[in-house]
Amino acid sequence: MLQRIYVLFMAALLITWSATERAVGAEQAWIGVISDSMCRADHGGGEVDPKECTQKCVKNGEQYVLAVEQGQRVMPIANQDFGSLFENAGDTVKITGELKDGAIVISKIE
Repeated sequence: MLQRIYVLFMAALLITWSATERAVGAEQAWIGVISDSMCRADHGGGEVDPKECTQKCVKNGEQYVLAVEQGQRVMPIANQDFGSLFENAGDTVKITGELKDGAIVISKIE
């Protein structure tokens, strides 16, 4: 009986692991706001322009992030030098890319 439980557990673990591996390398899309690692999804409670705040924070050494799920989740962006991050700072965008090591590698911003 114990051996059967062990086999079922290992099979479930293997299925879960393989499903996660496929999702990580596959191209995905996220909709969210481009923000910075310090402010995340909050730029002073509406008193500060999110675009200007994000651009200023990034110029001062912070990293771009994508705030999704109404700011409840913040995802790091791997390729900080992606062409249109600066122009889209503070804007709601659709980002297409891959998830690698917990960060988004952007291939397209719309």
